[in-house]
Amino acid sequence: MAGLSMFVVFATPYSFGTFVKPMADEFHAKRGGIALVFGITSFLYFALGALTGPLVHRVGPRRMILFGGAVQVAGMLLTSHVHSLQQAYFTYGIGVGVGVACGYVPMVAVVGGWFDKKRAAAVGVAVSGIGLSSLVGSPLAARLIRNYGWRDAYTILAVATAVLLAVVAVFIRTPPSFGKIPTYTLGSAVRTKSFAMSYASVFLIAIPLFSVFVNIVPYAEDHGITKATAATLVSLVGLFSIGGRLGLAAIAQRVGIPLVYVGSFFVMALTQLLWLTAGSSFGALAVFASLFGASYGGFISLSPGFLAGVFGADQLGGLTGINYSAAGFGALLGPTLGAWLVDRTNGYSTTIVCGLISGLAGTTMLALLIRRHGK
Repeated sequence: MAGLSMFVVFATPYSFGTFVKPMADEFHAKRGGIALVFGITSFLYFALGALTGPLVHRVGPRRMILFGGAVQVAGMLLTSHVHSLQQAYFTYGIGVGVGVACGYVPMVAVVGGWFDKKRAAAVGVAVSGIGLSSLVGSPLAARLIRNYGWRDAYTILAVATAVLLAVVAVFIRTPPSFGKIPTYTLGSAVRTKSFAMSYASVFLIAIPLFSVFVNIVPYAEDHGITKATAATLVSLVGLFSIGGRLGLAAIAQRVGIPLVYVGSFFVMALTQLLWLTAGSSFGALAVFASLFGASYGGFISLSPGFLAGVFGADQLGGLTGINYSAAGFGALLGPTLGAWLVDRTNGYSTTIVCGLISGLAGTTMLALLIRRHGK
């Protein structure tokens, strides 16, 4: 059920790249302005994870899903009727942002609460739902936009979201570990230098990560690739992220989470070079999307286990939520700055190079943290 929750709530934001051009055309907006819609959404669902992660230990996952689902569906329906881009900042940004915040970090905490020895593998299976949403959501959205227009596409997706999250709410269960008294306070953990280093590394890697989700489809279209074909690049990211979540989690059980986790950061950063040199070659873009997706999957699946290894698992929901709020700031900055640079330079090279530098800086910070703990 946790995997289904993540699949449903992420299908909307991770298909946003297919909505960029039609929304920009209707509102006569630059891509930086459109990308800010996604930036606000991503910022909120990661930043609010700092609240929803600890809160799920108190109210339980069912109430969290019902509340978040209602807000997300309302936001999507309202977005289908907006008359300006500024209205979408509120309807889509708040609605989808709150929905994902309730259906992501809390569900990671729920899975982590049910498992101990094989926590990384279990979380990897659950967060594969996010990869599946990338695989299915973007092509589905592209087809709906082509057949019904972007407004009706959001309406259809909202109805599907409501039905599927209702199923999650019926079957989700609270793990017994949520009732235990933690051995340390959340505040004591987040005030450490180690947590600050983890926070900085996630912020830096999130800049190229979310820039890809917003800019890869418009990039492909601008290089002569059709919308439907361009949308498959996001699907490839999703498909290979599933393999990364499952495969790298299994490898981490053998060689250790820290090594595989930092490797995921490094590959995410290094693949920006493939994007930089891809040009109009769909094959090169497909290779980039595949490698990027696999390493992104490792980052997502191993993050909770890495935090548990450093700080312990008693407050895993809160730790994961607060740590992921760093990704919220990266998600707000990365796509918006990237799209703004595209508008200013009439090209994507500057955006990609900025992502490369930021990704390598995040990898370095994480490596220093791992060395600090002797892992």
